[in-house]
Amino acid sequence: MSDSVLKAQQTPPRKMGMDKAKTQKWIFLTLAITPPFGGYLLFTLFPNILSIYYAFLDWDGLTDPKFIGLKNFAAALQDEYVWRALGHNLIFMITVPALVVLISLLLAYLVTNKSYFENKFLKVLFFFPNVLSIVVVALLWAFIYDGTYGLLNGALQLIGIDMKNFYWLGSESTAIWALIPPWVWGGVGLYVIIFVNAMTAIPKSLYESAILEGAGHMTRLFQITIPLIMSVVRVSVLFLIISTLKTFELILIMTNGGPSGSTDVIGLYMFNLAFGNEYINYGYASAVGMILFVILVTAKLLMDKFLPNRGVEF
Repeated sequence: MSDSVLKAQQTPPRKMGMDKAKTQKWIFLTLAITPPFGGYLLFTLFPNILSIYYAFLDWDGLTDPKFIGLKNFAAALQDEYVWRALGHNLIFMITVPALVVLISLLLAYLVTNKSYFENKFLKVLFFFPNVLSIVVVALLWAFIYDGTYGLLNGALQLIGIDMKNFYWLGSESTAIWALIPPWVWGGVGLYVIIFVNAMTAIPKSLYESAILEGAGHMTRLFQITIPLIMSVVRVSVLFLIISTLKTFELILIMTNGGPSGSTDVIGLYMFNLAFGNEYINYGYASAVGMILFVILVTAKLLMDKFLPNRGVEF
């Protein structure tokens, strides 16, 4: 009798079953992970690495690329349009996360701690804007701001304020501020759901003790609820800051950076550099993208330093 047959006979059935299960597990993990990981490498990581190489080139995507070293970065740091766009990003970075988080916290607290009959309907209603595509949201709010048929001017006229067909997106003084409400409206619903799920994990006994001591709703919100879900709030703020620095689709559809560049942001400026009609420079656009990447990393490090990393444990 051969050695292999003897070894098979000496191997316990339980061990053979465990080895077979282990093999099947690795086959399943390989088949499950390989497609998404391969897609990530092909469509995300590789283009990002390639953009680092492009940042050192003078290239329009058609002609032969020319290596120019750090000249793109030097030009970007001296480009007034880059700084103007970053200034607009800073406005959004300060206002949008603060408003979204504050409104979402208040709505989530009310839904969680108030026994409204319509609670389930309200959750669906709050989340509804997130179901809509960014194109629908942009067109909807562009209609609201319309000078002739807009709902905003119509509502103001009902209370005696005649804006005389004023187009809110057509004025340099109001266009950038008019972009904040649709951004907030489109983002609140998701964070309401996130905060509701976090708040439902808080023991009710903490609120009952606070009520016995005479604490009101605002005291309970800021002294109990927010500290206990601070880790969730911190992650939400991080996502919102990254969104305000990267996202430009809403602005592209509503104003395309106008009027006169008053709503231009760094993502839209980079997009127009790479795919614009008049001037195309992939290398310069990649350099601007690298500067944006540095800003995002810096924002993350500042958040780690100044925003609490962990919530209060209970």
